[in-house]
Amino acid sequence: MSGAAPVVTDDRRFMGLALTLGRRGFGRTWPNPAVGAVIVKDGVIVGRGWTQPGGRPHAEVEALRRAGAAAHGATLYVTLEPCSHFGKTPPCADAIIAAGIARVVSAIEDPNPKVAGAGHARLRAAGIAVDIGVGADAARRHHAGHIRRMQDGRPHVTLKLAISADGKAGGAGRRPLAITAEPARARVHLLRGQSDAIMIGIGTALADDPMLTCRLPGMSLNSPLRIVLDAALRLPVASRLVQTARQTPVWVIAGPTASTEAEAALRAHAVEILRSAEAGGKLDLAAMLQVLGSRGVTRLLLEGGPRLASAFLAADLVDDAILFHAGTVVGEDGIEALDRVGAAALAKHLKRVEGELVGPDRQDIYERR
Repeated sequence: MSGAAPVVTDDRRFMGLALTLGRRGFGRTWPNPAVGAVIVKDGVIVGRGWTQPGGRPHAEVEALRRAGAAAHGATLYVTLEPCSHFGKTPPCADAIIAAGIARVVSAIEDPNPKVAGAGHARLRAAGIAVDIGVGADAARRHHAGHIRRMQDGRPHVTLKLAISADGKAGGAGRRPLAITAEPARARVHLLRGQSDAIMIGIGTALADDPMLTCRLPGMSLNSPLRIVLDAALRLPVASRLVQTARQTPVWVIAGPTASTEAEAALRAHAVEILRSAEAGGKLDLAAMLQVLGSRGVTRLLLEGGPRLASAFLAADLVDDAILFHAGTVVGEDGIEALDRVGAAALAKHLKRVEGELVGPDRQDIYERR
């Protein structure tokens, strides 16, 4: 018994490092998951890897490359089951076997039906010891986007809202306001940089003319795909989103009957138009998310206005929420952060799991019940 505890402790420590490494790929590896991997021999880290931009090379291959001959007889810690199928690259399981890895510690099985346990089985068939489940809860949160897309065909949706002390999200007439202080705004930019895509509705696009880029120092290249829900294709060609679409991609989700002339004008500026079904005269949110999932989006940050937030909550399509509560008072003529339906849906479907101060503001994190 006394000899087992240090092994478990080391396994958790090295898996924690693998998860930290994997986060380097957030927002940059889709449609592939952002995996982290660590190779350890005799208690010494000999190789580290994480999924590279665009999804390749995979984390295991990167770690093996860095470890070289030291990988022989070593233990590999990986946040997701190594792949076992031929895609655009050979299976990671084969590379692990060829390198002479003696043991693999895998956090969770890959829900991708092309893998789904086959990677672990291939490793065991080659005589490699395989342990599954170390850091599993953290890995499921880490790979929530990949899991959601594999299981439900849509991206994992994170709602971000900034809420004033009197429950408002904007000024009268949709006038934008800086509700939170700079530390919270910097946190939002980090969220953008860790997301595959960021979404707003056409109302926010018209009222704010936003850029939706990540403007933290050194992270401009981490700006996510920008998506606008615009059933009738009202997004102006002169908007900042359209004018910067060649630098940072923009997708517009339109209804099936939206103007083909408006579509051509937007396409001329490198905006991609995706058509989605409507329900009750509005875009069908569930169908729209399926469209995004089919295009490989796994982590979607919902940063639109209160109307869009309430609609997603009411449709039970929000997987987690990050609410920033500020001391700012907007006044009774301001826009409510959530309508009655949205607030009720938040309470019904999500639970608060964490809170912390971010400068003078408070950040609360909610997850599915």
